[in-house]
Amino acid sequence: MQGLLLAGRYRLAESIGSGGMGRVWRAHDEVLHRAVAIKELTAALYVSESDQPRLLARTRAEARAAARINHSAVVTVHDVLEHDGRPWIVMELVEGNSLADEVKEQGRIEPAEAARIGMWVLRALRAAHAAGVLHRDVKPGNVLLGQDGRVLLTDFGIAQIEGDSTITRTGEVVGSVDYLAPERVRGADPGPSSDLWALGATLYTAVEGRSPFRRTSPLSTMQAVVEEEAGELRYAGPLAPVIAALLNKDPDLRPNADQTEHMLAEAAEGRRPRSAEEWLPTQRVGSRAESFTDTPGTGATPYPGTGPTPYPGTGATPYTGTGAPSYASATGGTYQQHTPPVSLVGPGGAAPAPPKRRRFRSVVLVVVLAALVGGGTALGLQKWNQDRDQGGTPGASASQSSTPSSAPSTDPAANWRTYHDPWGFDISLPKGWVRTVYSDSGGIKQVDYTPDKGEHFVRIAIDPSPDFPTANAHQLDLEVQLQRLVDYRRVTLEANTYRDRPGSLWDYTWTAQAKDTPFPGPRRAIEETYTSRDGIEYAIYMSAPAADWATTSKQFKSVLQSWSPDSG
Repeated sequence: MQGLLLAGRYRLAESIGSGGMGRVWRAHDEVLHRAVAIKELTAALYVSESDQPRLLARTRAEARAAARINHSAVVTVHDVLEHDGRPWIVMELVEGNSLADEVKEQGRIEPAEAARIGMWVLRALRAAHAAGVLHRDVKPGNVLLGQDGRVLLTDFGIAQIEGDSTITRTGEVVGSVDYLAPERVRGADPGPSSDLWALGATLYTAVEGRSPFRRTSPLSTMQAVVEEEAGELRYAGPLAPVIAALLNKDPDLRPNADQTEHMLAEAAEGRRPRSAEEWLPTQRVGSRAESFTDTPGTGATPYPGTGPTPYPGTGATPYTGTGAPSYASATGGTYQQHTPPVSLVGPGGAAPAPPKRRRFRSVVLVVVLAALVGGGTALGLQKWNQDRDQGGTPGASASQSSTPSSAPSTDPAANWRTYHDPWGFDISLPKGWVRTVYSDSGGIKQVDYTPDKGEHFVRIAIDPSPDFPTANAHQLDLEVQLQRLVDYRRVTLEANTYRDRPGSLWDYTWTAQAKDTPFPGPRRAIEETYTSRDGIEYAIYMSAPAADWATTSKQFKSVLQSWSPDSG
C-alpha cells in the first residue's frame, strides 16, 4: 500500500504505528506540499458486515469530535476521505513519541515533567469538554510528545459528542480497561470527571512506569479499578497528592479541571500542592516513615462503595470485534502521601465508621467484558472468555466430566443426584450437570453447574463478608445495573424468609443479544439470596431460555429444597 495516492493528493509513505482499529501512515500532501499523518480504519476489513456501519460511524465521529475542538494541545484533523469503501482521517503529523513509548524507553518520567505533560492534557480536555466532547480514552498511548516540546492529545475515536445519537451498543463500555473510571466500569454514563480519572491513571503510569490497576485479566483489572486503591506511589514526589485526588473512587469528590490545573502547576515547579490536601480526607501528611493507614477515630470519609456489576448472562462468548484504536506515535526510598486528620463528626457527636469496601458479586459478569472494545480489548478478551465457555475459567477446570444433555430433566426423583460440592454445600441437580468454578477472588466464591455449556445453568455465590445489611438491599443494588439490559423486566423482587433466615427472591426477564452470546433471545432468571446464621451470604441463581421456564422453575424449587450448606 506504500505509495498509494488517496483522493488524488495524499501519497502514503511508511506505516508509523497501528492499534486495535487502525493503522497510522506518514504521508505527503501533494497539493499543499506538507507531511501529514493518515489513519486507516483496518478494523473494517475484519469485522462482520453488520458491525462495519458502526465502525465507520465511530471513525467519522472521531473527525467531528476533534474538529469541534480548537486548541493547540489537540491534534488537528485536516480532512476525512473515502477510499476502498472506508473512511481515512488526515491529521497533523506530530514528530515525536507517545507518552507510552517514552515510559517504555525511559522506565518512568520525572514528576515535574509529568506534571507539565498533565497540564497540557488537562487543557486539551478542558477545551474538549467546553465543546461538548468527552474523550473517554485518555491513556499514555494517546498523549503525544512532540520533538519541539509540545504535548498533544489525540484519538477521539470513541469520543462522545453532546447532542449526537449514540453509536455504541446498548450497555457498551468503551475505552481501555486500565484507564476506565470506576463509575464507567459499573455502567454509569461518563462525565468530565471520568476523563480526569483517566488523566490521574495516566500520570500514575508516567511517574511509576506501570499502570495503577492492570492485573492478569480484564475482569481482575476491572475489579481492581472498582475495589482497590492504586499501588503505592514511590516516585511521584510532589505529584503524588494530585494523582491520589484524581483517582478518588467517587466522581463527585474529584477536583475539577481548574483545581487540577492549579495543583499541577505547583507540582511542575517542584512544590507539593497545598490545595491537594483537601481532596485527600482519608489520609495523613507525614514523613516517609509513616504508614498509609487511617488513624482510628479520625472519622475518615467513607469509601464510596461501587457495588457489583451483574449481567444475567448465559455463559456466552462475548463480542469479538476489534477495539478502538490505540494511537502509535508519529515516530515510531518509598514515598507515601498523607494529609492531616480530618474529623467528620455527625450530629450525635460520633465520627462515622467507614463502611466495608464492596466487592463484585456478579450474577454473570459477561456484558461488561463483551462490551469492552477500547484499545483492542475485545480481541484480548476473546480467548479469555472462550476458555470459560468451554467449561472452565482461567486457572480452573471442570471438576467432573459428562456428556452435555440437550434438555434438563424435569423429574428429580428419576434422574437427579446430590452433588457434594468441595466449597461446603450439598445440592441436588439432574445427572450429568458439570461443575465449573466461575470465580474465586476478593473473598467471594462463585461456582456453576450446567448441562450444556451455559444455556441452562445454576450459579452459587458465597460471600463470607457481605457488604449489604440485607439480601434484599443487595438485590436492589444489583437491579440498578441490570437496567441497561435489553428488555429488562422485573417479575418480582421482594424480601422473604428462606431456611428461617431473612432472604430475598428476585425473578426477571430480558432479551440476550446475538452479539454477546450463542444463545440469543428471551431469557429468564431467578435468584434466592439469604444470610446464614454464621453471617455468610449465599445466592442461588438459575437462568435459562424463557421458553424453557416451565421446566426451569420446577427445577429451581427442587434446587432450593435440596440446598444444604455446612454453615446452616
